[in-house]
Amino acid sequence: MTSAFIEHINLTVSDPERSAAMVERLFGWRERWRGASRDGGLSIHVGSATGYLAFYTGPDGMHRDVRYPKGEPFNHVGVQVDDLDAVEAQVRALGLLPFGHDDYDPGRRFYFLDHDGIEFEIVAYG
Repeated sequence: MTSAFIEHINLTVSDPERSAAMVERLFGWRERWRGASRDGGLSIHVGSATGYLAFYTGPDGMHRDVRYPKGEPFNHVGVQVDDLDAVEAQVRALGLLPFGHDDYDPGRRFYFLDHDGIEFEIVAYG
């Protein structure tokens, strides 16, 4: 059996530019690709050498006002970082509200909702 890993997650957002800038700032990720995508929409791929988030919106602002209740269809995107406190400071600087702080074995975590209500869990180990 080969080793499997998640290569990307594709998220529908109201503003791919804003979402891409957010994860670049929070996680130090870089834009890997951008361009036309399904049904005349726009996708921006931002991540590391091994994986990325694809931020998609449909043509002509199709998803600008779309809101998805938390949990439909998933709960959150989990991102592991080295410096939890530094990322939390950046989340606050973006005007977003961290919540659900917890220390547990073996790490620490908090959550935040992005501008589209997508929940992120930020975790640090060790």
